[in-house]
Amino acid sequence: MSILLYIFITLGTFSLMELVTWLTHKYVMHGFLWVLHEDHHQPKYPHVFEKNDAFFIIFAIPSILLFYFGTIPKLNFMFFIGLGIFFYGLTYFLIHDVLIHQRFKWFKNTKNKFLLGLRKAHKVHHKHLDKQEGECFGMLFVPNKYHKQYK
Repeated sequence: MSILLYIFITLGTFSLMELVTWLTHKYVMHGFLWVLHEDHHQPKYPHVFEKNDAFFIIFAIPSILLFYFGTIPKLNFMFFIGLGIFFYGLTYFLIHDVLIHQRFKWFKNTKNKFLLGLRKAHKVHHKHLDKQEGECFGMLFVPNKYHKQYK
């Protein structure tokens, strides 16, 4: 396969992961696995780790398996699907845990309007403390109204 096809597979998988994230967040995390996600919606959670952090492991498993099977017997398309999932997971960590929830104080004073819109949409999501009536389940694609207020 050509390098362009591998790039397309990686970028396509990355993009598709936003839909997977939205669906998983709305129907799994705010559904039957609320027991793992609930502590994430509590204000000022007192511990370093949350039960919600288990989702990082859950979402890493397909990527790890695709990396493994994407090299047997030689490098193939599955590796690049795993790479797209990995890049999305890395982006999710940087946006969600670093920028939005400030678990690390790396981008504390950003003035970037797009990032501020993501932060605002997530705050709206967290105003709901239970699993019903949620909104803004995505991470990178949120309603434009959250970005417009910073223009």
